[in-house]
Amino acid sequence: MLVVGGGLAGCEAAWQLAERGIDVILRESKPEVMSAAHSTPLLAEIVCSNSLRSDAVESPAGLLKAELRRAGSLILACADATRVPAGEALAVDRFAFARLVTSRIANHPRIRLERRVVDQLPDGDAIIATGPLTGGRLARQLGELCGRPLYFYDAIAPIVDAETIDRTIAFRASRWGHDTKVAADADADAIADAPADAESGDYLNCPLDRDEYAAFVAAVRAGRKVAPHSFEEARYFEGCLPVEVMADRGLDVLAFGPMRPVGLVDPRTGKRPHAVVQLRPETRHLSAYNLVGFQTRLAYPEQQRIFRMIPGLGAAEFLRMGSIHRNSYVDSPRLLGAELELRSRPTIRLAGQITGVEGYIESTAMGLLAGRFAAARARGTVALPPPPESAMGALYVHVTRPRAAREPFEPMNINFGLLPPLAARAPKRDRRRLYAARAVAAFGGWVG
Repeated sequence: MLVVGGGLAGCEAAWQLAERGIDVILRESKPEVMSAAHSTPLLAEIVCSNSLRSDAVESPAGLLKAELRRAGSLILACADATRVPAGEALAVDRFAFARLVTSRIANHPRIRLERRVVDQLPDGDAIIATGPLTGGRLARQLGELCGRPLYFYDAIAPIVDAETIDRTIAFRASRWGHDTKVAADADADAIADAPADAESGDYLNCPLDRDEYAAFVAAVRAGRKVAPHSFEEARYFEGCLPVEVMADRGLDVLAFGPMRPVGLVDPRTGKRPHAVVQLRPETRHLSAYNLVGFQTRLAYPEQQRIFRMIPGLGAAEFLRMGSIHRNSYVDSPRLLGAELELRSRPTIRLAGQITGVEGYIESTAMGLLAGRFAAARARGTVALPPPPESAMGALYVHVTRPRAAREPFEPMNINFGLLPPLAARAPKRDRRRLYAARAVAAFGGWVG
């Protein structure tokens, strides 16, 4: 079986096939061709945030991760082994994570890793998991099947050198004290190698008073931006808006979004700041930090000037600047069948973000399903999709449910709105728990 693309979905699909006794050829274009968003030849390279979002099972993202673990996901196993402190979120050391995935794939006896470009739809059985940056002839072929290219713009947040953060201003804390519970040797090593105050919170917080915040928002609004090409409409995914787009929507939007100060107290004043910029660890050894929620299309010189206005970052050195890139996806409900296969080419399945899901774990889930569907078909059986009451099943329904002609199809993160309504009305405070309990029970029957 051929799998094209060595990202999260492609690696997951290859792993699911191989673990079910199917010989796999995994073709990855790096390092022969490197996109603008990638910097290493490693598989499963994470180019945006290093966070896989909440790990709490009563959150949509945490529920999906719990299901992936139960289903034997390679990506979740590697993420758990390379996690860094991030409160209730599951965040990873991106390089350690990619190295581990690459090693597991390269050393599997049923997987042959080939470094070469595939620039057209293959003739035989294959899973296409080339990701949101799919380009060239392959993208044109998929666009022709869609009738038009589909895309939105995604943005990457900057990373700063930990040693250049002013610790007399930036304080360590997680909102409401929700810190990572160390449960693996990798996490214990990270804490042991961290500064002495590392256990008092997983995030560094740069506090802003009202005037500092207003000046910062004004600077973001006025800063020079990198514009899309004249022939491309700038369409952003609502779950990952550039910071300047949020700033343009109103003075207080950032303060109620990524810069919300709730659950935090500035130890210098004993009070809650007007706003904060949170910094999340990028590495196990806390040597670099990501500006949480600060994906941006600001020009590089403007990023340095404006982000150094943030208290605590006045002398920050940027290890990576923020940027934007175009993510491609297809009209899956119209193009794909029940096993994520192209209706016009049933031997070809799609997996990952290109199917119209958004996010690392969502892409992984589509890779897992594509691999299971293909493995069952190769063995002469049929794999049933997960139940719609589960998080994975809800994503599956999102990309396969027939839609009315005028009903748009857009990329989606996992959220409880995708799941079927509860059988009975329940108080708002109980709904997450009830959704999660129902999903756990339904998914257990499927995965078993």
